[in-house]
Amino acid sequence: MSLKIFGTSRSRTFRVLWMASELGLNFEHDPISPQSCRNDLNFRAINPAGTIPAIVDDGFVMAESLAINLYLARRHKQFWPDDIRGEARAIQWSFWVATTLEEPYTIWASHTFWQPEESRDSTLAATAAEQMRVGLDRLELALTEADWLVGEAFTVADLNVASVIPFVSRFERESRPHVADWLDRCRSRPAFRTTTRLP
Repeated sequence: MSLKIFGTSRSRTFRVLWMASELGLNFEHDPISPQSCRNDLNFRAINPAGTIPAIVDDGFVMAESLAINLYLARRHKQFWPDDIRGEARAIQWSFWVATTLEEPYTIWASHTFWQPEESRDSTLAATAAEQMRVGLDRLELALTEADWLVGEAFTVADLNVASVIPFVSRFERESRPHVADWLDRCRSRPAFRTTTRLP
């Protein structure tokens, strides 16, 4: 069995590296950057879109981080729900975080702490924060009713959502204690910590 993961951990590839670490997989890691992958002809032969992450798993090529994680969890029968309704929920949460929170979260984080202070735009951060609140309130409600998003244990649904918004606990933490506690539990997992040390 051979798995190769393309992309630096300082990108959406972090999500895939985290999943591979949770699964205990042996993998080769090519930490290609977002800037160089578009012009790397060898990489473009693997992923013509020129985006990271991408994987080659025993000759099977796949892109898109959240979809890769769904595939890996199901393939290795870990962190994957036990029934079809659980599977549907895991897919739903993965689509939900990508369409509802990823863009405003990225804008908010960029203009709050990622970028140098002189490059931040407080108006953009405020607009993004307002867009985030509705989605985070929905997440808080779900986590008020259960410790995890699907079933009674950590699954790919939790990993996918947490990996999109890893620092959201800095945002109005006291207003959403269940989200903050859940994210702390996700980020305290050994595989998450291991992944933060990858290039």
